[in-house]
Order: sequence, then structure tokens, then C-alpha cells
Amino acid sequence: MDASHGKRVAVSRLVPVLSADEAVSRIKTGATVSVSSSSGLGCPDVVLRALGERYAATGQSGDLTLLHPIAAGDMYGIDGVDHLTAPGQIRRIIAGSYPSGPSSAPPPKIVTAIESNEIEAYNIPSGILFQLHRASAVGQPGVLTEVGKDTFMDPRRHGGRMNAKTTEDIVSVVDFDGREWLYLRSIPVDVAIIRATTADEYGNLTSEDEGAPLGVLDQAIAAHNNGGFVIAQVKRLAEGRTLPAQAVRVPGIVVDAIVVAPDQLQTTQTQLLPEAAGHYRAPSSALELAAWGPEKVIARRAAMELRDGEAVNLGFGISALVPRILLEEGLDGAVTWVIEQGAVGGVPFLGFAFGCAQNPDALMASPDQFQYLQGGGFDRAMLSFLEVDADGNVNVSRLAARPHVTAGVGGFVDITARAKRIVFSGYFTAGAQIAVEDGQMQIVKEGKHQRFVPQVQHVTFSGRRARELGQEVVFVTERCVIRLLSEGLTVTEVAPGISVERDIVGQTAVALRISPDLRPMDPRLFRPDPIGLHLAERGA
Repeated sequence: MDASHGKRVAVSRLVPVLSADEAVSRIKTGATVSVSSSSGLGCPDVVLRALGERYAATGQSGDLTLLHPIAAGDMYGIDGVDHLTAPGQIRRIIAGSYPSGPSSAPPPKIVTAIESNEIEAYNIPSGILFQLHRASAVGQPGVLTEVGKDTFMDPRRHGGRMNAKTTEDIVSVVDFDGREWLYLRSIPVDVAIIRATTADEYGNLTSEDEGAPLGVLDQAIAAHNNGGFVIAQVKRLAEGRTLPAQAVRVPGIVVDAIVVAPDQLQTTQTQLLPEAAGHYRAPSSALELAAWGPEKVIARRAAMELRDGEAVNLGFGISALVPRILLEEGLDGAVTWVIEQGAVGGVPFLGFAFGCAQNPDALMASPDQFQYLQGGGFDRAMLSFLEVDADGNVNVSRLAARPHVTAGVGGFVDITARAKRIVFSGYFTAGAQIAVEDGQMQIVKEGKHQRFVPQVQHVTFSGRRARELGQEVVFVTERCVIRLLSEGLTVTEVAPGISVERDIVGQTAVALRISPDLRPMDPRLFRPDPIGLHLAERGA
């Protein structure tokens, strides 16, 4: 009591600032740990490294169940969950995606552990994992969803299981209110390891230098409401109550420990891209345009599907070049790009900074972005493919020959579940040597592996569901354009220099239908100069 006034003095809760070693000592053996990250973006790598070192030194904090809605770590310098791969530290991992990268690099340790059946592993779409955190936080029994029906996540296929060691069904099919759903039970979270830019003395967190806030609030609340422990890795510490209230992404009432890592990177190879964090708008001329070659031809033809004023989701791979095509054609801003990590608007970056955008209009929390995407609120998705089969099923998630390059779906299933229009971009065969000369597409050496196959190895997108829902689906390759119609896969355009019989029909075991209205692809696509692209009006 204050002696002079007889009033109770409020004592605010100071959140302890701990070393990473001290913070992870609170994580018990057998805990369920939720990790916020998107590859190298927002990865609390210092804390994860300390957690791995604790287990190696003491044998404690093992037998963990890990949850991470998007990949935690990458193959470019941020180890992430690879810190935790000593035998016995992870019992089970449930993730939206896993670290991946070029085939020339050694596979991530976590992927090797999964392939060798050392741990139980599931791949569940990112948006659903965020929903599971929200369900757990409020005591709901689980998540009912149509996302993932007739894909690898459906228990009538794989149930999201990634190896032979993984036998428990965590996805089931249920009937509710006259409809069929996939059902996933809530998973109580014991520990959340999240990351932000600044913490004040009371644990309030801001993300001013982050390329995306990701799902830090949802993951923190899920752990806190379950009686768990929340560790926040940050770049700097501020005096209490000096952070702008509007900027606080996570309130201190749900944070239990702060770990200061002043050298934490914004992405794998950048200390800070201020134009990705929304500090200022950088000139778009600073962005590198797409190099001339067959990938640029594919990206150009994909860009022709766009309509002025659309909101368009953008994925990885060749499709990620499409914004560069619009830049070159003087159409920057003609569409609004939306990416699952949270950026709305601007131009998405390529490579190690993927997940960030230059000059975004807004940086949404990932769970909120997935709510928008799962509900089909956008106009079009531009994605890539590895395999397509006769039913129009698409595989982007696993290839037996290159598993560590294609480790998981991320938000692909969430995005495609109710997308109105989808443009898939990719090469017609894998490993082909292609030349674009004198306005002609030339197959110098045919690829060793067909990409249009009788049956895909992993169903990431259901062609059957697409036809049921009336989705508009087109596949753009370097040698032809194929549409998924009610009659099946139909070749509607062919590139100059390409023989339909030799280079298309002769390079697949799928019975492709040739449109009676087959026409040549636009000849402007096959010359280096800008093509004078004009986008039709939205809805046309």
C-alpha cells in the first residue's frame, strides 16, 4: 500500500530476459513445441540451436513433438529444426513444409531423419495447422475442413503421413450437418518459440524489421492458454511501455521469456531489407528482371492469363517470375500479389528472401492471410507443378527421386482448395535442354522424365475436386498450353517449332486430347524484346 495515499500500488509483470540456454531449460522432455518460422524468414534460430545443444549435453528436452506451420530453417544458412535432429530428441513432427533447396546441396538433416524412419512425420497444410492452434487456444475439439479432400492429406490416400514409422491417423473423415469433412483433433501446445524484432521489459513484442509477422500471436496464445511457456527471440530490448500500442503484435501478458539475439537476420542472407518490412518504398527498377530463356517464355504466357485489377496468389518456381514480367512490360501494380506469409501488394522477392515482398501495401498475420486464401477471396493463383496425371491431379510435394528438394506443401493445398482460377507453370518434361532461337522453341535434348504421367506419385491437387467445384485450371509449359476441361486434359495451344505428335503426344503416356480449335502460342513470347502485354479487364 502507498503510505501517503492509502492506495494499492500496481506492480506490472516484468518478463525475464534470459540467455537462450536458460530459456530452453524450461522445456521438459516429451513437450509439444510450436515453432514460428518460414524457412529463413522469422526463424528463432538462436533458441533452436540452444535447445539442440541442451539435449546433446544433458539428454533433457528430448522426445519432443514439434509443430511448425511453415518450414523452420532452410538449406541456405539457417539450420532451424536441423538443430534438433540428434537421435531421440524428436519423437514426432507435424509441419506444413520442411527445409528444401537445390538438388546439388546435401539434404537437410530433418528430411534425412524422416526418410530413414527415425521419427514420425506428418505433412499438414499450413493454414490448417494455424487453425489447429486457434482451436487449441479456445478449447475447441479440433478443425473441420474441406481443404485437402481427395489429396494426400485425405486418410483415404495417405492421411498426411510421410514415412512407414508414422502409423497413427491424425486426420479422419466425418459426416456433420449433412456434409463430409476432414477432421483433425486439436493438439495442446506446451511451448511456443517465436520471434519478433523488439521486446519491451513487459514482454510486448513488435515486428518492425520482420518481412512478415507470420503466426506468432496465435502460437503464443495456444501455448499460454494451455498453461505452457512462451519464448520470444528478439533483436533488441526497449524500456517498458515505450512501444507504440498499434505496433505491438504480441502482448506481454502471453510472453514468459525474452532472448535477445542482436545479430538475428531478417532472412537467410539479409540483416534488413527495409523495403520488405515496409519502412519505405524502394524503386522497382532495383529488381532484377527475368533472364531470357524458356522459363521467361513460360512466365510470359502465364502472365497473359491475368486480368487488370485482380488479387493474385503467387507461389514458388517459374510462377514466381510472373511479377518480373509485369515490371518489364510497364504493368507494375496492375494486379495485387498476395503471398501466404502475409504480404499483400508489392513485388514478391525470389530466392532466399521468398516470403517477403518489396513495397507491400500490408503485412498480414499468416493465419489471417490463410483465412482469406482458404475462403477463395482472391481471383487467381499462379503456381508450379512437378507432375500432372490423366485426371488432372497435380503433385508439387514429393518425388521419389528428389524427396529433399520437394519437402511438403506449405500453403499450396489451402490456396488451391477454393481458388477460382489456377495457372500451373512448368516444363513439359524434366531435364530437357531447350533453346529459344529465331522465334522458335527447339528441343535440343529431350528430358529423361515425363511430367504428364498416368498417375502422380503424390496428389497435392485433386483434378476430380476441381471439376466438381468448377475451377478453371490451365497448365502452361514451354511447348504448349493445356487446359483441364470436362473432357480431360486438352492441348489448346502449341509453340512454334514444336510438333504435336513428336514433342507433346510422343513425350507422355497420358492420352491428351487435342483441341479442334488448336492454335499457335503468341509468337511475341519467343523473342527477347518486351511483348507489349495488355491485360484484359477483370472479369473478362
